[in-house]
Amino acid sequence: MPWRKTKNPYKIWLSEIIMQQTQISQGTSYYLKFIDKYPSVFYLAEAEEQDVLVLWQGLGYYSRARNLHHTAKEIVLKYAGKFPDNYQDLIKLKGIGEYTASAISSICFNKPYPAVDGNVLRVISRLYNISEPVNQSSGKNLITEKCKKLICKDNPGDFNQALMDFGATECTSFAPNCENCIFKDECEAFGTGTVNDLPIKIKAKTKVKEYFHYFLFISDDEIIIRKRTSGIWKNLYEFPLIIHLKKHSKEAISQELKKQYGINQETVVPDTADTFKHILSHKILFVTFHLLKFGGEFDFEAIMKAGNYKKIKINELQNFPFPQVIRNFLSSKAL
Repeated sequence: MPWRKTKNPYKIWLSEIIMQQTQISQGTSYYLKFIDKYPSVFYLAEAEEQDVLVLWQGLGYYSRARNLHHTAKEIVLKYAGKFPDNYQDLIKLKGIGEYTASAISSICFNKPYPAVDGNVLRVISRLYNISEPVNQSSGKNLITEKCKKLICKDNPGDFNQALMDFGATECTSFAPNCENCIFKDECEAFGTGTVNDLPIKIKAKTKVKEYFHYFLFISDDEIIIRKRTSGIWKNLYEFPLIIHLKKHSKEAISQELKKQYGINQETVVPDTADTFKHILSHKILFVTFHLLKFGGEFDFEAIMKAGNYKKIKINELQNFPFPQVIRNFLSSKAL
């Protein structure tokens, strides 16, 4: 992992933000792309948010990218481009929580703060046979206190990284390498045969299903898009949208299309693509894309006024940041 070779706080911070909710195999390529395009916090601070979001496409949880850009500008303006060298100031920065502040302060500034990620929660819960749920504050706080007692005061950065890497490569979620583990004689879970039962997590609530219908209004070489102003996809772009909480018939969608946008599908040539299933942390989306190509004269402006949309050339779509489910569709369909 390239960020293991540096104590540069900008690179450590960037790697930690990218790797949240991301597999290392996927996140590494994004880390390298960001370092290549924005080699220092100054470059990132000067970037346009839209360019940052375009580069971030595919990682999801786009608030991370927005916070990344915001904090880069704050570090340049408030700290002259130098990261705070203490946990207390780091955790005040947008998008930096306990874990990231601990990682930066320990790795870059040799401060003894344990960085407790999912790997560490798993290792420590097994080592001490902890039955408290690790996705609740009681369990996480208990493990954090254990780590505070264990952490190497002389070299806390290496300690944190070693413990995280040990969880990622040896004390894994499935099929951990217990027989060859250097801690098997002192691991309480190994001694009691509870390794595969830990860590304990409280099951999340059933995810809500939503049905998204995107309409791609196309006239010649132009298409309509808009920027989202709220929600998890804030500042990303999308097409005209109708949302339902249950599956609807084609007739019901046509009625909704006429109601919201004043469009009767008899006046256009419809082409419905396959539905994409898109899983988020709190809901499951079933996203259908409807291509509506205008024939003859049509009041394009009336549609745009219905939701603050704008027209762009189809070949300009690549310049705008879209949610991954829309990007997947665009990659699979020639408009």
